[in-house]
Amino acid sequence: MNATARAGLGLLLIPLTLASIGLFTACASTPPPNEQLAVGRAAVERATGSAAAEAPAEMAVARDKITQANAAYASKDYALASRLADEAEADAALAEAQSRSVRSTRALAEVRDGIRMLREEMARQPVAPA
Repeated sequence: MNATARAGLGLLLIPLTLASIGLFTACASTPPPNEQLAVGRAAVERATGSAAAEAPAEMAVARDKITQANAAYASKDYALASRLADEAEADAALAEAQSRSVRSTRALAEVRDGIRMLREEMARQPVAPA
């Protein structure tokens, strides 16, 4: 092999070596998602009170995902634990939003009923001559 061929081979090996090192470093270790788990748990706990009655399906999904996140954390699958904790937080936020929507719809219906009753009452009242 001549000097030019060796130089060309060396130039080819440098990027491949760097790419390999980068790949191994990226896969080597994902830090424990302590913060994501804490945020996910807090979101589920917060939503449990307000959304449990109005959005039970969404709350069940959020609870299930935080349970799965805890299990993934325990088995040191930190990437999965992080993703599931983020999803649990999003599902809990969805449950809270749906709960607020249900309460708002209910309040709107009550206001409309009150307006209807007032109109009926006004219609029954005789109009006084001017």
